[in-house]
Amino acid sequence: MQLAFVLYKYFPFGGLQRDFMRIALECQQRGHTIRVYTLIWEGDVPPGFEVCVAPVKALFNHRRNEKLLAWLQADLAKRPVDRVVGFNKMPGLDVYYAADGCFEDKAQTLRNGLYRLWGRYKHFADYERAVFAPEAKTEILMISEVQQPLFIKHYATPLERFHLLPPGIAQDRRAPANAAEIRAQFRGEFMLEDNELLVVQIGSGFKTKGVDRSLKALAALPGPLRKRVRMMIIGQDDPKVFQLQAATLGLTDRVQFLKGRSDVPRFLLGADILIHPAYNENTGTVLLEALVAGLPVLVSGVCGYAHYIVDAEAGLVLDEPFAQEQLNRYLQRMLEDDSARAQWAQNALAYADNADLYSMPQHAADVIVAQGHS
Repeated sequence: MQLAFVLYKYFPFGGLQRDFMRIALECQQRGHTIRVYTLIWEGDVPPGFEVCVAPVKALFNHRRNEKLLAWLQADLAKRPVDRVVGFNKMPGLDVYYAADGCFEDKAQTLRNGLYRLWGRYKHFADYERAVFAPEAKTEILMISEVQQPLFIKHYATPLERFHLLPPGIAQDRRAPANAAEIRAQFRGEFMLEDNELLVVQIGSGFKTKGVDRSLKALAALPGPLRKRVRMMIIGQDDPKVFQLQAATLGLTDRVQFLKGRSDVPRFLLGADILIHPAYNENTGTVLLEALVAGLPVLVSGVCGYAHYIVDAEAGLVLDEPFAQEQLNRYLQRMLEDDSARAQWAQNALAYADNADLYSMPQHAADVIVAQGHS
């Protein structure tokens, strides 16, 4: 089959982007031909992929999205495909991968009424309705159980159109046999003393991921402990605001910001804790990447994948609504208690051996190529 995949932006370090890549490669491996439509492509193009970058420009994102859709539809009219698979919500999809939560629910609960008078609101609401309306034909790949009831509440989407996928953690994220060696090498390279503790936060979009909360928690640690802790924050984002915050809190020598990178598994093996106090997060792939690497996790309860940390007994999950004071307390507790960290790490690795955290791309490809779409 000829498959078309659509996403607004591809770069190698985004969660949605990595999911797209693994699903597309799985489909290609099964003998299907892959064409990709996007506004921006950064990074390598896999052999055999046809990548079409839309020659469109606009002042506003939503106008640009509309131009992409018009250009895509014109191209598909000339060069039809068997399936159109979208990683962002838009009209005309056979299959939609639900990486984002329910826009309509956020618009109603987090915004004031005036927001719904804007063109931006109308655009995103219309594009979401095109996927979830009862009369739409789009099959929906869900990666978060939390969001499904919200879509049904706002759109009365028929239940049979939802396909709940297991997570899709790449096997290369698992702790290898020589994990201790990699850890020692990593800590040598970054000049971490034996008694120093490394806290990592990983994810593009520093504001949403709660980097401000992490910095406050680090600043709240008792003096002697704080002197032993280093924090590395990794992701594709502009760190200026947070560097300023770190400086204001007197943490400049404790905190390092790094751009998105491909050797994240080394950081997961070299660190002592992953901190992830996100404001909202549909899933949170990095939580599972830490889990399968044996790294204890401290996470806000709002994340779709936080329940895996509870199930695995691999760290601590914050209560909702979020309280900074609880984050501060939990971080201190996790850093001070070496034996608890060792136990969480052991629990995590045992869970990684037995739970299905890996087969998402295969399940997604099954739905994409199944009959019944047109």
